Amino acid sequence: MQVSAGRFRHIYDPSAGEAQPWYINDHTVIRDESGRWHLFGITHPEPADPWDETEFAHATADRLLGPWTKYPPALTADPDYGETHLWAPYVVRSGDRYFMFYDGGGPDRTATAMNLATSTDLAHWTRHPDGPLFRDGYDARDPMVLWLEDRWVMYYCATSDPDGGHHVVAYRTSTDLVTWSERAIAYTDPRTGTGAGPTESPFVMRHNESWYLFLGPRPRYSGTDVFRSDDPLHFSIGDQAGHLRAHAAEVVDDGERLWVTHAGWGQGGVHLAPLRFRE
Repeated sequence: MQVSAGRFRHIYDPSAGEAQPWYINDHTVIRDESGRWHLFGITHPEPADPWDETEFAHATADRLLGPWTKYPPALTADPDYGETHLWAPYVVRSGDRYFMFYDGGGPDRTATAMNLATSTDLAHWTRHPDGPLFRDGYDARDPMVLWLEDRWVMYYCATSDPDGGHHVVAYRTSTDLVTWSERAIAYTDPRTGTGAGPTESPFVMRHNESWYLFLGPRPRYSGTDVFRSDDPLHFSIGDQAGHLRAHAAEVVDDGERLWVTHAGWGQGGVHLAPLRFRE
């Protein structure tokens, strides 16, 4: 396999100061202008209760390996905005603002709301005034956004039809991070279903001249498969390039090396390992 991970180190425990254990699930890591790291993610007391996940953790650190300092939740579900839960934040910077994309739920799992909040300081967040950016199903969630040549691309997990079908990685494009195209498909898995499936937590990155898609859980909860392609908008199950013992894996570049994260239910917080490519 071309892609692997080194030893995972435990870098952040959200249970600090709490009366019971807490977890971090799908999460995002970003560095601010001063060089300080910020972590945002789904959080909740153990045991897992995804339909009661209603706030996003926020922690900061001067160094990626910590120590990390816990802060009050970055965002809490707003029923008046139509939110029934908060899942899988992803944060990017454009200009002088940070954009947080996340699944805000809703009563119809075939039309889940993809929401947006913005901030200038990564501490205070304001929801987009016009409501969800778009809706998709089944339980469309886990957005990941990158700049590709002349446009932004948002990858997220869904099913081939909003009512169910093959588990897929869908994508949409935008020039302003607010108005998004209709969906297209970057990856289709042979497996079918409705809710949770094997295309969660999509993460796409470029290394040298190739593109890599990270997906999980595969085949078990703490498992992520990596697929390689020459085209960032088309991946195939026949192009597997690695497997990592990680859940909700995110790739982080600290300017010196690449790292991959691991978190999830019952995992005690967030873990970090060196990411390795064998050419």
